[in-house]
Amino acid sequence: MARLTPPAIVILGVGALATARRIQALYAGSQVHALQGRVEADVSYIELSSHLRELYSRGTPIVALCAAGIVIRCVAPLLSNKGVEPPVLAIAEDGSAVVPLLGGLAGVNVMAREIAAAMTVSPAITTSGELRFGTCVLNPPDGYALADITQGKRFVSDLLAGESTRIEGEAPWLDEAQLPRSESARLAIRVTPRAWDGRDDELVIHPRSVVVAVTVPGIGAGAGAGAGAGAGADSNTDANIDADSNSDAQPDSGARIAALVRETLNAHGLATLSLAALLASSEHTANPAFADAAASLNVPLRFAEPRPEDGEPPSNLLHAALRVPYQTLHDDADAGVALALAALAIDPDTIGRPRGRLTVIGLGPGSADLMVPAARTALNEATDILGYETYVKMAGPLRADQRVHGTDNREEMQRARHAFELASTGRSVVMVSSGDPGVFAMAAAVLEALEEGGSTNADWRAVQLAIVPGVSAAMATAAQAGAPLGHDFCMLSLSDNLKPWTIIEKRLRHAAEADLVMAFYNPISRARPWQLDKALDIVREYRAAATKVVLGRDIGRPGSTLRTITLGELRSSDVDMRTMVIVGSSTTRGFANGIDGGEWVYTPRWYE
Repeated sequence: MARLTPPAIVILGVGALATARRIQALYAGSQVHALQGRVEADVSYIELSSHLRELYSRGTPIVALCAAGIVIRCVAPLLSNKGVEPPVLAIAEDGSAVVPLLGGLAGVNVMAREIAAAMTVSPAITTSGELRFGTCVLNPPDGYALADITQGKRFVSDLLAGESTRIEGEAPWLDEAQLPRSESARLAIRVTPRAWDGRDDELVIHPRSVVVAVTVPGIGAGAGAGAGAGAGADSNTDANIDADSNSDAQPDSGARIAALVRETLNAHGLATLSLAALLASSEHTANPAFADAAASLNVPLRFAEPRPEDGEPPSNLLHAALRVPYQTLHDDADAGVALALAALAIDPDTIGRPRGRLTVIGLGPGSADLMVPAARTALNEATDILGYETYVKMAGPLRADQRVHGTDNREEMQRARHAFELASTGRSVVMVSSGDPGVFAMAAAVLEALEEGGSTNADWRAVQLAIVPGVSAAMATAAQAGAPLGHDFCMLSLSDNLKPWTIIEKRLRHAAEADLVMAFYNPISRARPWQLDKALDIVREYRAAATKVVLGRDIGRPGSTLRTITLGELRSSDVDMRTMVIVGSSTTRGFANGIDGGEWVYTPRWYE
């Protein structure tokens, strides 16, 4: 069974919350999803059917605490391919019933047993093979792959019809299975890296025990973070892979590397599914051709730094990277490919090192349902999480195996450099900001650190850097109020920690004169209580006293408040450091929204 993506635990009401939390404790990184307005949870949703379909489409395991029929009707329109469906379970609100519905090949029955054990009940497993044999024969553990699911179904059908089987190869996960066994059986479960020959009397399971090292002539090292630089063409390579020395690697270089690997595997009768990893020299860390090849082969890409004592390339990469006994099946320096075969499945995490990643994310204003899915995915996949301690805590729940590096909010550059140091060793690092990471947050500091340190540090340049946008405080406050940012606007920080107050005054004056809506970040603090009043004095030179002002405090967090007043009424005592101040333009207007005396505020998209 493949490594499980953290499940979404979906509830409808508060009565299921306690059970949901018990299930959540079983799966690191899982979150409780609750119907908006009924119960506070990690993620809120508006409509159950569409939410379940979205989760199912993304391949997210679903643990729904509601009637099985509800779940079935919600996801039924999406059912098509049994081989790719995620686990889907229906659980009684009190945990008294655990019903696996979908995902037999993705480990749903394993989950059902785990959850049932935690609830001290018996799972309602109905899969014939699972009930008869005590395991799903078609769901091998991590590190093993079924050769052909269609043949597998026929094989299990034959076993259920009364046939016996023998086991060839190492399959320790089947030791306790109640399979009908006979050394003279016609059927065989064969665990082997060798390619299946199409015989219908055997179930072939491939251990991922093969590693291919590639140092293809003609493919140059990457030219920087996310880019690959071409090298001179070499006509001697069997794969006919070439590159223009004046340009990046050819667009199809990855496909040609993948083709070379497949040809080498085929020449030795090995299945592509037996491949545990593609291995390359560290000089190719940022080269997209090797990443494309690994993606085409659907295997992890790993890198090693060969040493002179390890021999000649490409076999020296195997010596440098593999920590298990293996035999070299193929070593062709001219073609730039070497093939290693281990006795058992190899954990790719033990092979060399991966390309390091640094992902800069924004949590949004604070509410989990306003965090973009890409940010949550990055957090789930991270080995290390860095950020201001308050924001790191907001990023939870985190797994016990994830390293957390919380720092003071004023240590931005040190934090950014630390992130690159970690990522350059092959770790998957997430830098956490609140709001949007590119708005008065860590994205700029990370890029500044890369520009300064990357000029002399090739390992930093090789890090895969991504910046994931988030919902900024200004956007979240504006959405609650209506659309005050509906026309031209600007965002200004009133903090003079990183820029002189004279610059702030100049920009305030220009923005006010230009009739831009203004969103003020860091409006006031104990250290500078006078600056907001000074800023308002400048704005009032250009704006009428009746100008609409929106004050949003802790929007997206518990205890949030939203007020609409006028510029004439606004006083610095109305604001603290956790308040977003949006000052409207001359065209910003408002009207009653019919809720608690509030109003909708918006700036039309036209000027009179």
